[in-house]
Amino acid sequence: MIFQKLISYLTFRKQTEVKSTFNLRMMHGMNRISILMFVIALIVIIVRFSIK
Repeated sequence: MIFQKLISYLTFRKQTEVKSTFNLRMMHGMNRISILMFVIALIVIIVRFSIK
């Protein structure tokens, strides 16, 4: 359930019909960037520890 929400959130799928304001769209964009940066950082950490 959580992973489905995360994937739908990252793929820009609408879950509910909420009036979208500029501030709300910017907040969602920043959240997507944060999630992607976190995933990239996890991948880098895993790669660095697997090389040693």
